[in-house]
Amino acid sequence: MRHLSGKLVAGLVALCAATGALGQSAMPAQSAQAWPSRAITIIGGFPNGAGTDLYARKLGEALTAALNVPVVVDSKTGAGGNLASDAVARAQPDGYTFLLGTAGTHAINAALYQSLPFDVERDFTRIALLGDVPNVLLVNPRKNPGLRTCADLLAAARTRPGALNYASTGNGASGHLAGAQFVNAAKIDAVHVPYRGQGPAMTALLAGDVDFFFNQSAPSIAAVNGGQVIALAVTTSTRLKALPDVPTVAEGCGLPGFESSTWYGLFGPAHLPPAIAAKMSDAVIRIISTPVFKAWLTDTQGITPAVDSSPGAFERVHRADIVRWAEVVKMSGAKVD
Repeated sequence: MRHLSGKLVAGLVALCAATGALGQSAMPAQSAQAWPSRAITIIGGFPNGAGTDLYARKLGEALTAALNVPVVVDSKTGAGGNLASDAVARAQPDGYTFLLGTAGTHAINAALYQSLPFDVERDFTRIALLGDVPNVLLVNPRKNPGLRTCADLLAAARTRPGALNYASTGNGASGHLAGAQFVNAAKIDAVHVPYRGQGPAMTALLAGDVDFFFNQSAPSIAAVNGGQVIALAVTTSTRLKALPDVPTVAEGCGLPGFESSTWYGLFGPAHLPPAIAAKMSDAVIRIISTPVFKAWLTDTQGITPAVDSSPGAFERVHRADIVRWAEVVKMSGAKVD
């Protein structure tokens, strides 16, 4: 090799580099063609029975049939969904680990937590936007039989400043921020009482420990249909198909322009091979675009299907919401160390 000319050495180096590059590019292409060849896991950050869990299981069932491999759901709860997000951020980008994330895990938490072990943008691959998720303003008719409308609730709050309180599923959770937006917009004084999750917060409402609760749509619909609670308003700009008689906050509470909804989205780890990301995205979008799946979303979960679920649209929504929710978190004063 010592006797080879400089040009020849340079040529050999370039050839080796090109060969290596070809080998590296060929490997992902080959793995993408074979994908999927074994079970896929969708990780969720919230307990069994939560809205994210219900969605992940419904989607996983359909993906199992579409991809011809088992798609299993694994819950890694804790830290407002951050444990699940971190697990996926650290996972091998081989197409076998995904995350059912939310605006909470990937927009709100970026402003809520002083530091995160992952970057909500750089450490993930956006697969598909799964739908818009509202909250529902709930009251317990047995504790407050006189509160039948949002106007009744606001009148009571204004008559007794600071006397009413409201539950949330945790400090900085979407229900807390919806409540903070509501209190701010209505110019009332109400005390926030955070709980550890949807179950304890709903239990507190049913026990009469709190006066109202902005809860996510899926568990709210079940509780309303069961006669346990009354829904006074929904936080979307239009009424929900699943609760057609319940007004929006804008119309029922006299707060024009009020809206406080989040979203669900499917993420993979960063550096996921584009061909695998595209295959998964196509499979998911085909499923959630079917009339049957859309009916399940609107009629039972209160979720509005996304107008555009593509990764590009998901990126635009995600980046805009990082900015939007940072402003709401600042207004609310919420912080988690």
